[in-house]
Amino acid sequence: MNTKAFGAHAGDKPLEAMDITRRDVGPHDVAIDIAFCGVCHSDLHTVRSEWGGTKYPCVPGHEIVGHVTAVGSDVTKFKVGETVGVGCMVDSCQHCASCADGLEQYCENGFVGTYNGRTSDAPGHTLGGYSSHIVVDDKFVLKINHPEDQLAAVAPLLCAGITTYSPLSHWKVGPGQKVGVVGIGGLGHMGVKIAHAMGAHVVAFTTSENKRQDALDLGADEVVVSRNGDEMKAQRGSFDFILNTVAASHNLDAFTSLLKRDGTMVLVGVPEHPHPSPNIGNLIFGRRSIAGSLIGGIAETQEMLDFCAKHNIVANIEMIDIQDIDNAYDRMVKNDVKYRFVIDSKSL
Repeated sequence: MNTKAFGAHAGDKPLEAMDITRRDVGPHDVAIDIAFCGVCHSDLHTVRSEWGGTKYPCVPGHEIVGHVTAVGSDVTKFKVGETVGVGCMVDSCQHCASCADGLEQYCENGFVGTYNGRTSDAPGHTLGGYSSHIVVDDKFVLKINHPEDQLAAVAPLLCAGITTYSPLSHWKVGPGQKVGVVGIGGLGHMGVKIAHAMGAHVVAFTTSENKRQDALDLGADEVVVSRNGDEMKAQRGSFDFILNTVAASHNLDAFTSLLKRDGTMVLVGVPEHPHPSPNIGNLIFGRRSIAGSLIGGIAETQEMLDFCAKHNIVANIEMIDIQDIDNAYDRMVKNDVKYRFVIDSKSL
């Protein structure tokens, strides 16, 4: 199927309109008309070849919401007309230990990304959601239960939502716990909302005094400006869990020292340059942990979507036309968005 899309032919070229081909619907496939696609920092890094290994033409986008237009003969979970989502993965090996446990994001043979992943479809790599239409294996399609008028703001849940939900769920965050969220951006603002809905006492950490009220509005119980030594010192040894969403290299000791004995700080941002080596004494003398977490499996992503629908959680977004994508990227680099851009696919 011929499909309208927006992508780049090289890392130093702007994104432009292009026609791509989607495969015919196979027995296990779901065809989706894309209504909205969120814009992730990973899109920018990939399309501009900042991580290396980008295959061109590159059509990014892995926060996809749309409606089913056709299903394969063996598909039973989805019907034409239903509202569905597609996140960061469209396939995995399906036979390793991680896949067997429903943790496809840790597939030992490498999951297939929604864009820039290996595929037998032309042109040999996957093309993502900056497009009008996509065909996906039904195992990697998700049901959306939010109302229709929230669908644009649901799109970022498919990456930013699951990236923060998964560690909060895995480390069993809930009532009676004090939880920190470091960084109030695309990921952090979702972390605050989800941790709050889970019943935790949420403390937001930001470098910007002018984000204090924003963080409270998102559901934080307290806000700490991390550049303020006195505010940080007052929090020492008091946290059960800290979710660190910052992707820039920074001093982790400032936050590990805030953990209680047996507390954990989980990192979900990958910095361009490594963090300074942490003070191991901080860990040893409190049995504290630094851990990492990557998106979430398909079953857990569905659980997150259902949780967010139940608690009326969506992302705070700014809608854009696809023609404004390069400007949106430039603004993302400057953190000039509250808190996630979403493409209106009608603009294609």
